[in-house]
Amino acid sequence: MKTHGIVAEFSSPATLLEAATRIREAGYTRYDCHSPFPIHGMDSAMGLGRSPVGFIVGGMALLGASVGFSLQSWVNLSAYPLVISGKPVFSWQAFIIVTFALFVLFGAFGAVFGMLRLNRLPRLHHPMFFSETLSKATDDGFLVSVDADDPRFDEDETRSFLVSIGAEHIELVRGDV
Repeated sequence: MKTHGIVAEFSSPATLLEAATRIREAGYTRYDCHSPFPIHGMDSAMGLGRSPVGFIVGGMALLGASVGFSLQSWVNLSAYPLVISGKPVFSWQAFIIVTFALFVLFGAFGAVFGMLRLNRLPRLHHPMFFSETLSKATDDGFLVSVDADDPRFDEDETRSFLVSIGAEHIELVRGDV
């Protein structure tokens, strides 16, 4: 059976926060912290930066607005120019509604697909789901999972490191997948 990682349990949110800092400082990159509620400061303890989703949404929204405005301009100026009631051919004020609608639509698509891509989804089954200990994360567990894909991962060294930083219960996760 293949080893997928290690799950370690800690006694409190404070010890989990300290463990996250120590794991990051030790050079591990493929790990995650699990708790039944958000812990203030966990992002900085894990060394996570700001999410790039906002830039993806902004870029897609501007692309949508550009597509909407350009399409309407092209249609009214060259493809099918009509002069109605003496109005100018290029009457940009009338383009704002469609431009705004495509701004919102492309931004929404950027948010959904950007989030899915950054979270590496859809993934119907993660190998760490073989862990019995990980099921406590939604109830009363404060856990750290270290993936076997991490460059620093070694079963014995990682286990001893997690014990040295205060892990109470450690489970080696193995499975067929």
